[in-house]
Amino acid sequence: MADNFQFIKETRREKPINRKRLIRQIISTVLLAILFGAIACLTFVVLEPRLEKYFSPEEPPQISFEEPEPEESVQDSIKPEKEQQEETEKPETVIVEKPVILDLAQYQTLQYKLYEVGREADKFIVSVTNVKNDTDIFNTPYETKGVGSGIIIADTGENLLILTEKKTIAGASSIRVTFADGTTVKAELQRYDGNTGIAVLRVKAEKISKETKSKISIATLGSSVGVSQGQTVLAVGSPIGTLHSILTGNITSNRNTISTKDCNYTIFTTDMVGSADASGALINTNGEVIGFVLQDYNLQKEQTTLTAVSISELKGVIELLSNDKPVPYLGLRISTVTDEIAEDYQMPKGVYVREVALDSPAMEAGFQSGDVITEMDGEPVVTAEDYEKLLRGLTVDNTIHITYERLSAGSYVPLEIDANIGVLE
Repeated sequence: MADNFQFIKETRREKPINRKRLIRQIISTVLLAILFGAIACLTFVVLEPRLEKYFSPEEPPQISFEEPEPEESVQDSIKPEKEQQEETEKPETVIVEKPVILDLAQYQTLQYKLYEVGREADKFIVSVTNVKNDTDIFNTPYETKGVGSGIIIADTGENLLILTEKKTIAGASSIRVTFADGTTVKAELQRYDGNTGIAVLRVKAEKISKETKSKISIATLGSSVGVSQGQTVLAVGSPIGTLHSILTGNITSNRNTISTKDCNYTIFTTDMVGSADASGALINTNGEVIGFVLQDYNLQKEQTTLTAVSISELKGVIELLSNDKPVPYLGLRISTVTDEIAEDYQMPKGVYVREVALDSPAMEAGFQSGDVITEMDGEPVVTAEDYEKLLRGLTVDNTIHITYERLSAGSYVPLEIDANIGVLE
């Protein structure tokens, strides 16, 4: 019986594949993959810029106003009489030229061309309106407006920057800027310099239409190094107190200077009669800005001849304000001790301290009138320009080590001092 015992043999049959169900699962998996991929892609697109901005914030573009090479002036191109005589000692040919005399029609054409330059420059001139809200004695609110002019100096992509005077917007509840095409937008004060009184406003680029952008321009800050007496210039902005007015004239003096706190500026005087409250820019015949009209710096207060500050010397301040940085301040009125002065008065060469401003960082450090600065942070200081350049490169709240000499018992004694850099409000 045991021999007849056999195990039961089983044969397993594979379960048939449900093709419809399999296809549904594949399609469902693919759709879910597409959905999750789309969600992941959308999440990356939305969050990536924010995360990148948070972990790697971009620094705003730094604005720089390069100093172009000054063009040779007509005055410089005139050769001395001695050189002319040497060149004409052995002439091969003699050419006699008749002087050119303009008739009235030609003179008028020349005037039209000058004013054409002014009208083109008028595209970078804006009207700056200072709106003040106040109440009268009956507690009734009212609004007053003051108007000045400004210059469009830069386009950062995010903002349009405008150079004007702080007094134009003093006490403003709101600031409005009107462009050459009549479009008015709201502006904000970015920064101002308490020393020169110049200010930079910003206008959001998104508030300016493409049509307006096509009708305005950015001013070119040229070089005022080569400005000479007799040079033809134009005044644009509000030189006579009326906005978008244009004056033409000549430079009468380029040697006057005015000493302000921490800087000396060259003042250009002209033969143009302007308003006591004139504002705007002085431009050359190429339409480049060579001076910023600041009538507060007029050396002859009783006269109304138009004056302007050298734009080349203002560029350092304008650049700081345009980059939203404060202007470093010590509070010294200075002048250069030249070789002649050093020899005549037995003084060390350097920068002479003419005056120390009250409550200034320089006064707190212990400077006195008559001190002569010779080094700043180990760098030699020979001229007022050296002092100004080194100071502009510092940042507010930094400490600077200054070497100077002070007259004591008939001789100059070398001293050292540390001064904190401040800002003039």
